[in-house]
Amino acid sequence: MRRLWFSVLGVVAVAAMLVGVNMLADTRLAGAKLDLTQQRLYTLSNGTRKILADLKEPVTLRLYYSRALGSRIPVYGAYADRVQEMLREYAGVSQGKVKLEFYDPEPFSDTEDRALAYGLQGVPIDQSGEQVYFGLAASNLLDDERTIAFFQPERERFLEYDLTRLIYELSNPKRPVVGVMSSLPLDGDPRMMMMRGQGAGAPWVSMLQLRQTFAVKNVQTDAQVIDPDIQVLLVAQAQNLSDNALYAIDQFVMRGGRLMVMVDPHSEAQAAAPSPTGQPPSDTSSNLAKLFDAWGITFDPKTVVGDLNGAWRVRASPGDRVQAVDYVAWFNIRNGVSHDDPATADLTQVTVASPGFIAKKPDADISFTPLLSSSDKSGTLAVDKVKNFPDPAKILAEFKPEGGPRVIAARVRGVLKSAFTGPPDLPKDAKRPDNFPAFKAQTDGPANMVVVADSDILADRYWVRVQEFFGQQDAAPFSDNGPFVANLVGTLAGGDALIGLRSRGSSLRPFDLVEGMQRDAEARFRQTEQQLQTHLTDTQKKLTELRTGRGEAGAAAVITEQQRATIDDLRKEITQTRVKLRNVQLELRRDISRLQNELRLFNIAMVPAILAVLAIVLGFVRRQKRARARA
Repeated sequence: MRRLWFSVLGVVAVAAMLVGVNMLADTRLAGAKLDLTQQRLYTLSNGTRKILADLKEPVTLRLYYSRALGSRIPVYGAYADRVQEMLREYAGVSQGKVKLEFYDPEPFSDTEDRALAYGLQGVPIDQSGEQVYFGLAASNLLDDERTIAFFQPERERFLEYDLTRLIYELSNPKRPVVGVMSSLPLDGDPRMMMMRGQGAGAPWVSMLQLRQTFAVKNVQTDAQVIDPDIQVLLVAQAQNLSDNALYAIDQFVMRGGRLMVMVDPHSEAQAAAPSPTGQPPSDTSSNLAKLFDAWGITFDPKTVVGDLNGAWRVRASPGDRVQAVDYVAWFNIRNGVSHDDPATADLTQVTVASPGFIAKKPDADISFTPLLSSSDKSGTLAVDKVKNFPDPAKILAEFKPEGGPRVIAARVRGVLKSAFTGPPDLPKDAKRPDNFPAFKAQTDGPANMVVVADSDILADRYWVRVQEFFGQQDAAPFSDNGPFVANLVGTLAGGDALIGLRSRGSSLRPFDLVEGMQRDAEARFRQTEQQLQTHLTDTQKKLTELRTGRGEAGAAAVITEQQRATIDDLRKEITQTRVKLRNVQLELRRDISRLQNELRLFNIAMVPAILAVLAIVLGFVRRQKRARARA
């Protein structure tokens, strides 16, 4: 009896201990987490943590999620759990600066009205017209608002980037300043408007899009210094820059400014605009050779990339029999668009015209991440072949695709040294501006820039159709050139924290082992299945011929007893063949089912069994220690 009471007291003590441990863990370890996912999906990056730590004012995030969406489409339910966990992680790291609100907008409710007022997207879930929501509305104390209209599982890899960018924009409501240095008429050409009438010489749509998002300042091509207010400098087809202008760009980068450069071996847009003499301009290339050489980038202004994949169909020469021909110097890039970078992840197609290509110097200490690349059916052309009335048919006939994909646009990141040893000499009668900064020999940290070997990406002709619609200019894009430029400038304006964010993978992890077993099973049984299917088809054909009473010559015939017996045998053979075919298909899934059963057994029985064995072993060890202590 005494031993029984000791046992009961021991069980009660263990239960009390477990309750105490749970209470202690609930109070002391409530925020403790361990991320064991392969790609650290639930661990915020250092860039996100920095932005959250620098928040000066609270930001409120309101998630509108219809539970009906998750119950009808489970993949959205799983993704909603991921989004909510990520939002709670943001709130925890922000030390209370990020406030969360969760809503389930029922149909025709005030909550649904608020979701619509924020501009969130309602999606019909069935034919009844019921709308479901899965979006985020965010605001700061100044009532600035940012939204994610609808969370798409396809963009899960960029969930952290999208959330961090939204918070960053609310914590920095002032529009970023972007400087534009170019020899192109990006803001319109009054001379062209006078020569060709209304519509001609209008501002380029790509520049109009930039001005919708950023505060754009024009920078002269002879500038000696870049305004310190400028956060991102876009240098697009800036020709024949003096050493002083190159020095201004160089020092802008050395001081931490972010640069997007668009050079070109042959600007088709510039070639299409007649010079004051009425003749096409002879100089249509641009290059920043001095800066590129110092920064570890190679670019050949005498070479153009051509590509058979995505080549434009253009009108052939008047003397040719064919009406249209592939012009390999103008092509659409589809598979060569990087989907691992937030700026280009959602882009489908970017069109380039007579582009060059860039590469990293072998000894350069920089990271070089391609954003646009030609296909494996690309090759190079001498720039003279595409200048001054090129012959597309002749170029196609002589074109040799070789050398594999070539990089047309890339992100460049690294500590850079100046291309100069000090300010260059000024021309006579010129003087330095009052705000001329001191020389800086290298960047303090990794510089961030984007280099593009084509400036025609900006031109309307290669990505948008502009039409007159009741006195208004209506732009209908057919390529993603405008978003390509705007997105890249946006990531550069967001600073190092946003640039450092990349795709983080998906929480919907495939079962690689299961899929591998399925492929092996299909390889083993597919041949047998095809043989049985062929035999079944032949047997059914014979049975049809006998049933219709048709002989080999196609004439009608009387069915004999022997033929009836044959028909019965064929029916039995068909039934047996179908059974074998079903068995093969069941065999195809046997290994998969066995693995699933083993996983279920492990989860349901083995894990508790292992814990029980561990408890018994610990109890036995304790008993042995007590026995030795009593002895």
